[in-house]
Amino acid sequence: MNGGVDADAAPAAVAPPSLEWKFSQVFGERTAGEEVQEVDIISAIEFDKSGDHLATGDRGGRVVLFERTDTRDAHGHRRDLERMDYPISRHPEFRYKTEFQSHEPEFDYLKSLEIEEKINKIRWCQTANGALFLLSTNDKTIKFWKVQEKKVKRISEMNLDPSQVVGNGNIAGSSALGSSKIFVPNGGCSERPYNCLSNDFSFPPGGIPSLRLPVVSSHETSPVARCRRIYAHAHDYHINSISNNSDGETFISADDLRINLWNLEISNQSFNIVDVKPANMEDLTEVITSAEFHPTHCNMLAYSSSKGSIRLIDMRQSALCDSHTKLFEETEAPGSRSFFTEIIASISDIKFGKDGRYILSRDYMTLKLWDINMDSGPVATFPVHEYLRPKLCDLYENDSIFDKFECCLSGDGLRVATGSYSNLFRVFGCAAGSSEATTLEASKNPMRRQVQTPSRPSRSLSSLTRVVRRGAESPGVDANGNAYDFSTKLLHLAWHPTENSLACAAANSLYMYYA
Repeated sequence: MNGGVDADAAPAAVAPPSLEWKFSQVFGERTAGEEVQEVDIISAIEFDKSGDHLATGDRGGRVVLFERTDTRDAHGHRRDLERMDYPISRHPEFRYKTEFQSHEPEFDYLKSLEIEEKINKIRWCQTANGALFLLSTNDKTIKFWKVQEKKVKRISEMNLDPSQVVGNGNIAGSSALGSSKIFVPNGGCSERPYNCLSNDFSFPPGGIPSLRLPVVSSHETSPVARCRRIYAHAHDYHINSISNNSDGETFISADDLRINLWNLEISNQSFNIVDVKPANMEDLTEVITSAEFHPTHCNMLAYSSSKGSIRLIDMRQSALCDSHTKLFEETEAPGSRSFFTEIIASISDIKFGKDGRYILSRDYMTLKLWDINMDSGPVATFPVHEYLRPKLCDLYENDSIFDKFECCLSGDGLRVATGSYSNLFRVFGCAAGSSEATTLEASKNPMRRQVQTPSRPSRSLSSLTRVVRRGAESPGVDANGNAYDFSTKLLHLAWHPTENSLACAAANSLYMYYA
């Protein structure tokens, strides 16, 4: 039943207006001329499911947690207002919560291989009893962390008269400095110190009124991180992805050739569910670059490859998922192949939309949006930095062509975002009729490099016609005529799960924006 309304007569969907992004906060801002330490560069960033917590990992193996502050006072009231579509003027604000050393540098003596401490991925797990849980991984080892508020215990009452306490806590006049004691070996003393109790000392019958035990009290709480489990020795190659399952009990970890399935409670055993390693390594043609569980179906996951393809697999089919349920890849245009074609086709990151209907993928030059019900090709393609195409040879020489940019979708599924060079990031509208293609800079003035983009024909996500979205791109220079800087790259960013808020990592600085 449709309530008497003819579906064909329904008005066309109106595209949402382009967002105007504003600067919110920055953590670890670099001062002019300050040299960034390698260990401080952010290498992973992730919001939790509620959006009230944010975690970052860096190349020094540290995990830093931030918590939201603008909803702590009236969280329930805010939710009620949101349900009533009441406009809320406050934008998301976060504060530093705690940090801990997740991984340390190691050395594999059997393979003579140094394992760096850099955090590759962070994933939040379900909260329980007020504690936060998260997974973090470096190249070889995954760790399961519990972060909980613990009461700090302090001695509040001592058996001392405050008037007799001097700077370091000693009782005035009780110091043995300057005494005529002569110490002998084995801790002996040639004469009795004047303040020692004599053998015939006895307590008075009523006791000493001023003698009492110290009182320990706990007034404030402090977050404490504790490693609950370590999942190790399951990957021969570098781990590039971890992903939680919607069942809350399992997760996957992926390296170049294998994907393993773990139970959060069992750290000494995992199941290999995908293995693309050929019998002869000379026959190797592609590797796994990213993997993620479906957000609602616990039996389905997707993984991408260096050949630009995405495979959807169903774990109910077999224990070892050698065959895929669906294969998503774009057919190569005839005559367009070059030396760099396969390199730039490699997918560096994939993300499911919130409802699991769409998959967003990022290769070197573009963002692509795929409908899991249509495997003939992407439903939309967004060029990120088309001006780089003539410079691919230079980018190959300096290895920039192998940079792995991440991507993200908004919680409502109407927009997608990814990073670029010169600390720029792009936001595209993917709703029907949207022409949004915004270029922003990770700085306190994000719109500084904004260029007006020409309107483009509207296309619906459900349209079977593939559309290429063309934002305005200047060849080699930005809107202000400045040359692009390939040494500053924005690889990591995350979209708040329920609001239009972005967190971006530019070197050692964490920038946050809202719209």
